[in-house]
Amino acid sequence: MSLFKVYPLFDITPVKAKDVLVYDDNGTEYLDLYGGHAVISIGHSHPEYVSAISNQVAQLGFYSNAIQNPLQEELAETLARVSGCSDYQLFMCNSGAEANENALKLASFHNGKERILAFRNSFHGRTSAAVAATDNPKIVAPLNAQQQVDFVELGDLEAVEAILVKNETCAVIVECIQGVGGLDESTTEFYKGLEKLCRQYNTLFIADEVQSGYGRTGDFFAFQKHGITPDVISLAKGMGNGFPVGGILIHPKFEASFGMLGTTFGGNHLACAASLAVLKVLEHENLMTNVKEVSDYFIEQAQSLKGLKNIKGRGLMLGLEFDFKVADLRKQLIHKHKIFTGSANNPNLIRILPPLTVQKQHIDQFLTALKSEL
Repeated sequence: MSLFKVYPLFDITPVKAKDVLVYDDNGTEYLDLYGGHAVISIGHSHPEYVSAISNQVAQLGFYSNAIQNPLQEELAETLARVSGCSDYQLFMCNSGAEANENALKLASFHNGKERILAFRNSFHGRTSAAVAATDNPKIVAPLNAQQQVDFVELGDLEAVEAILVKNETCAVIVECIQGVGGLDESTTEFYKGLEKLCRQYNTLFIADEVQSGYGRTGDFFAFQKHGITPDVISLAKGMGNGFPVGGILIHPKFEASFGMLGTTFGGNHLACAASLAVLKVLEHENLMTNVKEVSDYFIEQAQSLKGLKNIKGRGLMLGLEFDFKVADLRKQLIHKHKIFTGSANNPNLIRILPPLTVQKQHIDQFLTALKSEL
């Protein structure tokens, strides 16, 4: 049987990794400044993480959500404390797309409306309503296009209100910092205005923190900078440091009912063990402080790069935007300098999404390589 080839692949085969370093089957060392799409939050193969998963799988790896799982309760309590979202309720699933599907479904259950409002350059997943709310027609099949979605420019409150006033929109879903779209972020005034409009027109406000959550911006969630209170927060990537896990945090004003949401694998024992280990390391190693310090250093040192137009994003969710297309530059970085970076819908932008354990010397290594190519 052959693989269904939907991924363009670099000719690199990783076999092991440690912290911010990845090693291929030839023993070549790579600096990971991409974290596998911002998934690796506490570094590859962190001892606390390895121990937690190993111990749990030796006891009980999985059973269904038809039984008690104290690890879910422990995770909810720990997440509430570390994130500062103490009043929310946790529903666990398996991925960011599934998190957004459940968030949108919950919204439609709540107010009985059918339409979704999303933003240009958004990315919310590849399934059903999540992909329909993603601004990329190439990955939206006719089946998905049956979902009713309105797209407006990020930052345009007038366009938002013109749609919400029709009383057809169940939810507004927004990345406070866009990921795949190219690290764009609007103003606090916009996000506060968006929250106000959602309250005014009985529309749920969903903050998609799948990529930006778990300390990546220096705050636990990107929306926290703006002093807003989303109705639902979706999370995934950094939550499990590579173990497939996702979830939504649901405002306490919403009441659950049996059967409203459900999942087979979501919140399983291994997923909980992985997620608890991530929060433990994030807190005990003060990684959000490290994010801010390394980010400040990166931004300061990168200012003098030749051809650089803009530095986008916050924390360790950064984009370097040049005045030329960067595809060839990224190939040089990976093949010649052995450094992983990321692309975006913006062809002139390199995405930087390293493990939150990255240090200043790794930034120096990257910038030295980049300057030599520029």
